[in-house]
Amino acid sequence: MKLELISFTLVFVFFGNVFGRGTLPPPYTEHCIVGEKNLYPPNQTAIPWYTVDLDTPAIDRWTQVATAYSAEIHDMIDVIKNLTGAFFHGKLINWVDTHMDGWDDKLPQPYSDEIKGIAKAVNLPLGEMVLYNIFYEIFTVCTSIVAQDPNGKLYHARNLDFGLFMGWDPVTHDWILTNKLRKMVINLVWMKDGKELYKTVNFAGFIGVYNGVKAHAFTVTANERFNIQGGYVGIINWLLGIGPTTKWMTWLVRKLSNKLQVSLMPRIC
Repeated sequence: MKLELISFTLVFVFFGNVFGRGTLPPPYTEHCIVGEKNLYPPNQTAIPWYTVDLDTPAIDRWTQVATAYSAEIHDMIDVIKNLTGAFFHGKLINWVDTHMDGWDDKLPQPYSDEIKGIAKAVNLPLGEMVLYNIFYEIFTVCTSIVAQDPNGKLYHARNLDFGLFMGWDPVTHDWILTNKLRKMVINLVWMKDGKELYKTVNFAGFIGVYNGVKAHAFTVTANERFNIQGGYVGIINWLLGIGPTTKWMTWLVRKLSNKLQVSLMPRIC
């Protein structure tokens, strides 16, 4: 049975307000407010742009981004290690380092070589980079909206809950992993044969596509819907070779965005 995530989100917010710090004071702005302190002031730093040249060898394709965000990627991986340290008496991350790198050989190209190139550039075990790049498949609770203003202009917006429930910081009132990922947000222009294919917003070191814009064609966002055949079950089936049509969702979006040329939503972008 599928469960619309927006219902879950509203319930979470309701209980957070009732049993947490109470309802927010007027005027109920879009900011997250704790007491009198606004924890989310407007971003004063522009999100940087990078180019992903698909004509470049896959193993070198992400070197610039990975090098620029090496420290942030290390910090993010350290948080995951700390948060998962209690699982199986601390053996979970050891299993990732010793066995998950073998998953890379099961991944399709060019994604396999891209992840290898990032792991090399940031000097991290390959298994940890594989985990980062499939983490969105098993732990995401995102939602999106499409709206139209009185002038007929369309807006396609989404949140990005990657990191939700991953370590609560009682001092900053924020999820620890989310705080690390916030520093890794980048804009990407994907190029092929000297032409722009589409633009996306990514986390540095993550090679999939969960939201993007194909100029004068369509916009796309990936969102969570609970389904027993997805997530962990889907990964197990993939490892066992069950179901030849099994696809990694964020890579499927990337593949389709490469190919689709039909103007599905004219002038939305």
